[in-house]
Amino acid sequence: MKIPILRLGRILLVSIQDDLTDNDAMQFQSDLVERVAEIEALGVAIDITALDVVDSYMARVINDTACMVGLLGAEVVICGVQPFVAMTLIEMGRDLLGANCAFNLEQGLEILNRRIATRGDIHIDEDEDD
Repeated sequence: MKIPILRLGRILLVSIQDDLTDNDAMQFQSDLVERVAEIEALGVAIDITALDVVDSYMARVINDTACMVGLLGAEVVICGVQPFVAMTLIEMGRDLLGANCAFNLEQGLEILNRRIATRGDIHIDEDEDD
């Protein structure tokens, strides 16, 4: 299953709607990192609102992906962590170290916008082609 990666200026939006197989998760990671590099993204919002369960493998994939994206120079926010997912991750001794978290996508975009502005990069709504 291919995860759609939407572009909003130099911000990428990703919404994981279903549980991913290990191969799907690795493909998602590869696709996102390549897309970040391709457009020189300033930020990435990964929405996991639809996920009721995040196992240790998926937590590691999300964390590693956030770290990879960060190494490329983009800010990352994980949006929509469900309470049960948060409790499960902590009980497993896992957390999402490579990214900030937000309640929802709207808040995630606000966080990205502030962090990008603080860095002095282009504002989320600006278009490079102008």
